[in-house]
Amino acid sequence: MKGAIVSKKNEYRLRSALFFASWAMLSQAAATELVYYPLNPSFGGSPLNGPVLLNSALATNKHTNPDMGAEEFKEKTPAQLLNESIERNVIGRLSSAASSQIMDANGNFVPGRLETTNFVINVVVSPANPNDLTVTTTDKLTGASTIFHVSNPA
Repeated sequence: MKGAIVSKKNEYRLRSALFFASWAMLSQAAATELVYYPLNPSFGGSPLNGPVLLNSALATNKHTNPDMGAEEFKEKTPAQLLNESIERNVIGRLSSAASSQIMDANGNFVPGRLETTNFVINVVVSPANPNDLTVTTTDKLTGASTIFHVSNPA
């Protein structure tokens, strides 16, 4: 009787092992290759998905800027818009006048120093390579400076 119980257990184990093996074989045969289809237009998806993704992101965005008050959302009056436009125009003309003093008629930088009320602009040509140019802009009030290296391989 004991041999019959052991043989039944072995038979059950064998049938279970065969069942799982056949199931594993069938599931592998039914498996297919995974194919990635991008949705985001930034990563190769359709450009028509862009507005949908943006609206979804904006709708779920719960972050707010604590520094932003209600005055940033107010519409500007025509007088405020005119003043901002005039300021941009004046700044554009000032930068154009400053750049015309450090550039020749052909658009090449002229080595030298330009000093304005708030800034000092130094244009230096490298002695080792006349095609290398360094433009340094220094703020007189804070002392902060910005350096541009311009190189023209010739």
